[in-house]
Amino acid sequence: MKARYRYRFYPTVGQQQKLAQLFGCVRVVWNDALALCKQSQKLPSNGELQKRCITQAKKLEGRSWLKDVSVVPLQQSVADLGVAYKNFFDSLKGKRKGRKVNLPKFKKRTSRQSARLTQRGFRVKNNGKVYLAKIGDVKPIWSRELPAIPSSVTIIKDCAGRYFLSFVVEINPQQRPNNHKSIGVDLGITDFATTSNGEKYKAPKPLKRRLKRLRKLQRNLARKTKGSRRREKAKKRVAKLHAKVKDTRADFLHKLSTKIIRENQTIVLEDLNVSGMVKNRKLSRAISDLGWRDFRTMLETKSVMYGREFKVISRWEPTSQTCSCCGFRGGKKELGIREWTCLNCGAVHDRDINAAINILVAGGQSETQSAFPIGGNLRGVAPLNGRGGRHKTTTVAATCETSTQLEPVQLSLFG
Repeated sequence: MKARYRYRFYPTVGQQQKLAQLFGCVRVVWNDALALCKQSQKLPSNGELQKRCITQAKKLEGRSWLKDVSVVPLQQSVADLGVAYKNFFDSLKGKRKGRKVNLPKFKKRTSRQSARLTQRGFRVKNNGKVYLAKIGDVKPIWSRELPAIPSSVTIIKDCAGRYFLSFVVEINPQQRPNNHKSIGVDLGITDFATTSNGEKYKAPKPLKRRLKRLRKLQRNLARKTKGSRRREKAKKRVAKLHAKVKDTRADFLHKLSTKIIRENQTIVLEDLNVSGMVKNRKLSRAISDLGWRDFRTMLETKSVMYGREFKVISRWEPTSQTCSCCGFRGGKKELGIREWTCLNCGAVHDRDINAAINILVAGGQSETQSAFPIGGNLRGVAPLNGRGGRHKTTTVAATCETSTQLEPVQLSLFG
């Protein structure tokens, strides 16, 4: 299994100039290769693109400066373009899971910069420094040791001006002992996560806390003249604030997902239509500030690492409408209703805890079964007198997806 280990480093002034030149060359090769692909009726091969955009381009007067950097990241840039096109075509044919992938785009100088080196272009030394071809030795901040010899490293410069080394290493999954505990997790806005055992976790909401500061910086940026040095400084201040927001959110999500994975053998989550929910202009900012999709991805990847079972139930399961005690379905409820009383058995429920329990119950069903049939009772619970809630459809979809197969996948654990 492949994983990424990222470390920050602080290059010298001379190294910053060499890195800027490297990023520029990688960006030019990518853009030249992409332009050739767009002009050609048939997609050129990887070897043809390298020959025209690297080998022959070095002999041209306008591209002679490509000789000043290592050829390894230039070749990897062309290879990455081929992977981007493959992902696009696989997405069109339905071979690639997830959302549709768009065509590759031209890279900009003002966006995030990166260059990838294989083992021919870098070396990790015993003194803690990393040698980069035609850049020199850099010393990253080793927050933890590398578990194995890395196969590649990506040099990254984000919009905030920070430099990182992202190593790809091969790791062995750490199979933790089975503790036979199962948990259902309900995601929300007021409380980020509510578990079936009654625990609630508040989200830091970093964007909401820094929204006033962000508005001030963006107004200041809007007043600056385009192309001026003051505008570049103002733009960097905005980027630093966004980086702080992203790091705060990622730190919270990593800690919570690791805690849940370590303490439970089976984790059940609800499949939320996040892309559709953010179209609600009243809730879009609050939902985007939480990071639901990132949290699900972290649970999926870490469940593979630690040998846990991760399940996702259908979004159409009426987890908020059904009583977790008797299975009576009371119908839809407004978001403002946080507690409700079952009309059938009289049990008083916390909305989120009740939903988390129902998510856990639904996760124990097979893929062809629904934990909440239209009759209004949970499977395995004796039916009681009372009218079930109305439902718009005649069938209830309840799929239960399991993503715990131990297959070679590349994980990004610290983004």
